[in-house]
Amino acid sequence: MPSSLLIRPRLAADQFGVTTRVTAGDAGWNQLNMEVRRLKKGELLEQKTDGNEAALVLLGGRCSVRSNHGSWQDVGRRKNVFDGMPYALYVPRRTDYALEVVSDSLEVAIAWTATDEDHPARLITPGDSHIEIRGGNNATRQINSIIPPGFACHHLVCVEVYTPGGNWSSYPPHKHDVHKVNAQGEVVEGDLEEIYFYQFKRREGYAFQRVYNDARSLDESVVAQHNDIVLVPEGYHPVCTAYGYDCYYLNFLAGSAQTLAATDDPSYAWTRETWDKKDPRLPMVEHKMEEMVAS
Repeated sequence: MPSSLLIRPRLAADQFGVTTRVTAGDAGWNQLNMEVRRLKKGELLEQKTDGNEAALVLLGGRCSVRSNHGSWQDVGRRKNVFDGMPYALYVPRRTDYALEVVSDSLEVAIAWTATDEDHPARLITPGDSHIEIRGGNNATRQINSIIPPGFACHHLVCVEVYTPGGNWSSYPPHKHDVHKVNAQGEVVEGDLEEIYFYQFKRREGYAFQRVYNDARSLDESVVAQHNDIVLVPEGYHPVCTAYGYDCYYLNFLAGSAQTLAATDDPSYAWTRETWDKKDPRLPMVEHKMEEMVAS
């Protein structure tokens, strides 16, 4: 029986058009929408955000963007997600924009969610993205911030994650499906909708992802392949990528707060204490000197 959490791509990896798309209505939740497009050189993508804020993450290629909130020329450098750090663009509600491809091709992920707030449009460069090497041993992975908590927007959060072949990621299993605040008024867990969009350095790669809650009323395991989306409406959601197959996933989140605060599954939280070294294969992508100077 097909999983309601797994969305396969509409197109082959080398085809042009809407590679994949999921709306909040499709997902059965309230806020988060996403699509990935592959466009040809010279192609023009014109969109209106209307009552939504949006984030455009360049997976590979270069483009120029003009809008009623600013223009940005020749944005992007990496050929694909394994070729360098990300460029992205945050655009607020009531934005009309036109994106023109200036490289041979462009692959872009776009997420959007409704908002009643106004925030400034902003280009996010590689120098703006902080690299964190998280976890340890064969649960080591790399997280690049794109739209982190504290970014000047309303709901959206975005990171990209690199997991070396054979490693675990999003581990220990953690959840963010209940809004919790401590005595100091700090959010210690958010109620968040989350999208995982997968790519692999070798396209025949795959990863396993389990999504489950405490009551086990949700408990699904899926096989995620190149350009697949996995939806996380609630519950814990660990990942393990196949040996020999470096894994990338792009996370978009939105919900009760602009946060990444989460709660570990108490059955597996102890594993944090066993991490005594980092995987030397990371970082998988790094900042370049000119990118840091430019920022």
